[in-house]
Amino acid sequence: MDASDPYFEERKSLVERLVKEGIIKSEKVKNAMLRIPRHEFVWPDQLKHAYEDTPLPLGETNQTVSAPHMVALMNELLDIQVGEKILEVGTGGGYHAATLAVLTCPNLDSPKPLVFTIEINPKLAKFAKSNLSRLGLDKVVKVIEGDGSKGYLEEAPYDCISVTAAAPRIPDPLIEQLKPGGRMVIPVQSEFFEQNLILVKKDEKGRVSKFNAGPVIFVPLRGEYGFSF
Repeated sequence: MDASDPYFEERKSLVERLVKEGIIKSEKVKNAMLRIPRHEFVWPDQLKHAYEDTPLPLGETNQTVSAPHMVALMNELLDIQVGEKILEVGTGGGYHAATLAVLTCPNLDSPKPLVFTIEINPKLAKFAKSNLSRLGLDKVVKVIEGDGSKGYLEEAPYDCISVTAAAPRIPDPLIEQLKPGGRMVIPVQSEFFEQNLILVKKDEKGRVSKFNAGPVIFVPLRGEYGFSF
């Protein structure tokens, strides 16, 4: 995760473009996007597209690695502070979780995990674990195979929750597992099949407010509180 890797210039160019477009606003998100090598988290047949600002398919799983601009946008909305505990729903290849790790633990030296990411597809959970371990991120990020629509009660409550698949509504367990003062970003699909990215905030008294951050396109959330197929 340094300038010696062969894709650094491509990554730097991508990040600089996202800064110019106003998507990346903070130094901490810029740093996380620069440090995490997206090419280490894409499916092998997508390597040449790693630094294109587009979602990339993860094999035959019907899931994707999110576009870099969307990862940056969600991270900016969450405004993650050092040391915060984070839940991610939908690990995919582990790329987004890796950026979350840098945001909550810039030195990547936490004695225990701070990012808990849940993946419902066993093949992808294994893929993400391998990617994160190879880069030395497995001390900060714990990958769990399971139904992320129900959250992960074992480590609740969380300062931040990041959901990377579109839900039919905001799952109640995720709201319940959010700390007072916590934030969540989640794409929600309307009855008209439109999706919007929703920022959820819970104040110190437990009151919940929601803000629409604009239209998005995500794969559907699977699980008990997701879509049934």
